[in-house]
Amino acid sequence: MTGAVSLSISDSITSLHGVGPKKAKALEKLKIRTIEDFLSYYPRDYQDRRHPKPIKELVEDETALICGKISLMVRGGYRGRKRTLKLLVTDETGGIEVIFFNASYLEKTFNREKEYEFYGKVTSRAGRLQMLHPEYNPKQPDEQGEILPVYPLTQGITQSDLRKWQRLALSYIDEIVDYMPEDIISRNRLCSLRYAIENIHFPKDSRKVREAKFRLVFDELFLLQLGLLSIKYRIKENNAGIVFSTEHKTRDFVRALPFELTGAQKRVLDEIEKDMEKSRVMNRLVQGDVGSGKTVVAAAAAYKAIKSGYQAVMMAPTELLARQHYDSLKGMFEGFNINVGLLTGSMTKQQRTKIYKLVEDGTIHFLIGTHALIQPEVKYFNVGLVITDEQHRFGVNQRSLLSAKGHNPDVLVMTATPIPRTLAVILYGDLDHSAIDEMPAGRKPILTKALSEKSRNKAYEFLRSQVKEGRQAYIVTPLIEESENIDAKSAEQAYEEALERFPEFEVRLLHGNMKQSEKDVVMEEFYSGKADILVSTVVIEVGINAPNATVMLIENAERFGLAALHQLRGRVGRGEHQSYCLLITDSKSELAKKRAAVMELTNDGFVIAEIDLELRGPGEFFGVRQHGVPELRIADLSKHLRILHTVRKEADSLLEKDPFLSLPEHRPLKEKLGKLFENTNIINL
Repeated sequence: MTGAVSLSISDSITSLHGVGPKKAKALEKLKIRTIEDFLSYYPRDYQDRRHPKPIKELVEDETALICGKISLMVRGGYRGRKRTLKLLVTDETGGIEVIFFNASYLEKTFNREKEYEFYGKVTSRAGRLQMLHPEYNPKQPDEQGEILPVYPLTQGITQSDLRKWQRLALSYIDEIVDYMPEDIISRNRLCSLRYAIENIHFPKDSRKVREAKFRLVFDELFLLQLGLLSIKYRIKENNAGIVFSTEHKTRDFVRALPFELTGAQKRVLDEIEKDMEKSRVMNRLVQGDVGSGKTVVAAAAAYKAIKSGYQAVMMAPTELLARQHYDSLKGMFEGFNINVGLLTGSMTKQQRTKIYKLVEDGTIHFLIGTHALIQPEVKYFNVGLVITDEQHRFGVNQRSLLSAKGHNPDVLVMTATPIPRTLAVILYGDLDHSAIDEMPAGRKPILTKALSEKSRNKAYEFLRSQVKEGRQAYIVTPLIEESENIDAKSAEQAYEEALERFPEFEVRLLHGNMKQSEKDVVMEEFYSGKADILVSTVVIEVGINAPNATVMLIENAERFGLAALHQLRGRVGRGEHQSYCLLITDSKSELAKKRAAVMELTNDGFVIAEIDLELRGPGEFFGVRQHGVPELRIADLSKHLRILHTVRKEADSLLEKDPFLSLPEHRPLKEKLGKLFENTNIINL
């Protein structure tokens, strides 16, 4: 490679031979922009090219490497629209048919005197084994086979391209700095970073793959935990938080409520109040099942902040949820001389300008809204408490921007997403964790039943009987419109069917492609009781509170995860009447059957989360925390939970000794961490 010495791993990929503008644009889709990005683009699998398999020993459905000569080459007919080229490849044990599509040019490529290697999946047709369009290479004399990486691809990029460029990128391996502290490397028996990168791409044997992968997975999860915990340590070191009044207690607010708080609500509120009365900034996650009473707890915290002379702000993920919070909280604060305001994106300019003024001069004590709350035009009088609802809909960036509106305000994050307690502590490493794990007294469990397609008429008749009694119902589908690729009912199909089946009722359609104003009209009609049946996609999962709705019918229930099913079910069971959830599925999948059985068995979101962890692994839960943290490239939480626990302890121990990574030996780690989190606006080391 000429001129390679002058290049750096931070240089553009176009510096690599063969990567022109067109290829660079395709690589951009894989998030590969620099030589360093290339080195961090890991294989998803490997092809073992070391040991060709005798043709006689091939079996259907295996992926294998064979080596042989071409005994026969015939230009075939068309399969579909594709012209075929058929080869008979033989070795000393037998022969197999190898077929290429749209590849007549290969006639001139293959030489019957030479041996070739073919790598691909073995299929069968009319009792004869075949390989369809395999990878091939001329067999080089005395060449030792190797283990080749298999990368995720994008249009315009081949495996051959990526392997070639990856070898070129590896020529810069000496520039890689091992940022991991020596004691952590020694304690966890980690290989060097350079060794790991070389062997994750082109390993000599499976042992080297394991060593490389362990190091890279360890690093990825360690850096993630270190980044999240750094926020917590930074807050702990910062004693410039607000110390709220010890005279104004949350119990003064709670006494005025027309109901008794549960033991769990009281415990969590006590944890919040203790945080608010300390000098350090509160950064607390409150996890509670749908209907467990998180909003009341947040309202009590807001009461304390406001009575201490500060404003409180609550950000919701949708306008509908923001309005519902506004309606309920306005009622709760009547009699306390507390002004509650609402700010959303759909308000007119005149309405927004009026709210801006009332917020800036402190007339509004408690402002509720959507992303509109973090717009530059919004200037607060003195924000002391920031509450965000449904954390995963925002991510840490928006929370950070909202916090920046005040002088180190306390932060309260509420989520109804069921996450196992042990996992929540790790995934929300930057937050203290509270759980409302008890439902209000008298709350009736939602009766759930899984039904096959044959029982659809029964399900519809049950739904009809409920609506006739004055109740309302949801019909939820996984798709908005019909798809050729997915065998599932769409919302539009279900809507047409519901109109036909229930002509005596008012039926409405709701999905994510509708304009916000259209969604608001539909939801207002359902909320007010004007509409009887709402056909919807999962857009209703967040924040719809219709106490009169008692039936949730979920189409193609097998297409939803356990957590999603539980969240959807939580849209009913919010009033005094018995509620029901009907899961329509004909799936024979064991996983789908287990999910349905769990839903029938329990209404407890924490129990469901633990079972989901067992069924699916923790990977799905990590999606909850996908915003504002670096993307995982090689770690898989369904396989690497033990490593996650280990790195959590290591990160905690390191920050106890050096909270700001200011020691000279931690400088490379500090630089790596800063670079990794540079686009998240949550870490400033």
